[in-house]
Amino acid sequence: MKVGFVGLGKMGGNMSKRLVESGHSVFALDPSIDAQENAKSNGVILCKGRQDLISNNVYLLWLMIPSQFVDAELEELLAVVPKNSVIVDGGNSDYRLTIKRAENCKKSGITFIDVGTSGGILGAKQGYAMMVGGDEQVVNKLSPIFDALAPPNGWAYFGKSGSGHYVKMVHKAIEYGLMESYAEGYNLLKDGPFKNIDLAKAGKVWQHGSIIQSLLNDLFVKALEENPNLNGIDGYVKESGEARWALETAKDYNVKTPAIDASFDVRLKSQKGETNFATKLLAAMRNKFGGHAINKEEK
Repeated sequence: MKVGFVGLGKMGGNMSKRLVESGHSVFALDPSIDAQENAKSNGVILCKGRQDLISNNVYLLWLMIPSQFVDAELEELLAVVPKNSVIVDGGNSDYRLTIKRAENCKKSGITFIDVGTSGGILGAKQGYAMMVGGDEQVVNKLSPIFDALAPPNGWAYFGKSGSGHYVKMVHKAIEYGLMESYAEGYNLLKDGPFKNIDLAKAGKVWQHGSIIQSLLNDLFVKALEENPNLNGIDGYVKESGEARWALETAKDYNVKTPAIDASFDVRLKSQKGETNFATKLLAAMRNKFGGHAINKEEK
């Protein structure tokens, strides 16, 4: 299939590469010269602009851009894409806005599909977990694309527009709580009654047969092996937006989420200077699975 990719960042670049390797044709746009060169070396066909993208008879457009730019990009695309085209938002968008965007696209004869995508920089090799919402018939037609991007059983359809981004949002909120719990536990090992416990060694034991073994814990172990004292990490932990939206939704529906609330609050306080070993470990972890900046001043 032909796919038009808008956004070749950490995830978009790797996703386009997986598609090419699976035999799909990928045409792409991205302002970054480095991203363009990397994509070109992976077999992606670079386009000069949206009109150039469409001129290649591309009727499936996939957005992998920050959520704050989606509306502006949609406005530009809707001015040039032919009717019956499909636009996929594979980024981290607020499901409430996704519902409105789908309705707006429908007025122009365009189908809007939302795909909550998880996997970060690790997805390049292991594939991406994909949570899909929108028109089911269109989703079924796109299954070869999802099959190429996800590992076996790694994608599923969840219902009408917004449901894919909603499931991903809840996934992200869970991630916040799990990461905070791990970080606090390692901090307790470090500052509790037994001094000089090898944190990475403890984590390695937990990875073999224990109930708390996980991909997240494995990444914590790797971070601690590489930098046991987390030197050079200021402990500032950014929040992506999805947990905030999840907490807003939980409040609207009177669903109690004390663990997620607490983990979110820790991140907000870290941004005000309340940092410790646990928040440093959270920052190191975000870098491990998502390639995010470790410190506040980095981009």
